[in-house]
Amino acid sequence: MTDHADGGGNAEAEVPPPATDPWKGLRGVMAGTLVLEAITVLLALPVISSVGGGLKWWSILYVVGLAVVMFLGAGLQRRPWAIPFNLGLQVLLLLGGFIHLSILIIGVVFAAVWLFILFLRADVKKRMEAGLLPSQRISGA
Repeated sequence: MTDHADGGGNAEAEVPPPATDPWKGLRGVMAGTLVLEAITVLLALPVISSVGGGLKWWSILYVVGLAVVMFLGAGLQRRPWAIPFNLGLQVLLLLGGFIHLSILIIGVVFAAVWLFILFLRADVKKRMEAGLLPSQRISGA
């Protein structure tokens, strides 16, 4: 019979959980990004009106509706389905290119921002699993 109580066990079990919620800051970044994105989408309305040949009822409905859903979505970032929801909004924004090129450009810029956020999320997850977050470090060591 072998005794494994000497500390030579699994190293993953020794990684302490973070003292604070590491996802709280990322949720704040995602919510703030959605709010800024909604404001940017609404600011495209004057551009579409003057440069894009005028606004139609359906284009106003699409742009304003998308912005409203983005504002509402900013408050839903604690939900487990928040990231797929956010990425779905990016697809809808890119599809808004049929209204005007400016909407497509906004979509491409914010798609890049969301890709960077996903990269940051993966990095935080990797660091958390390795025990490298500042709140996981043992004080005095």
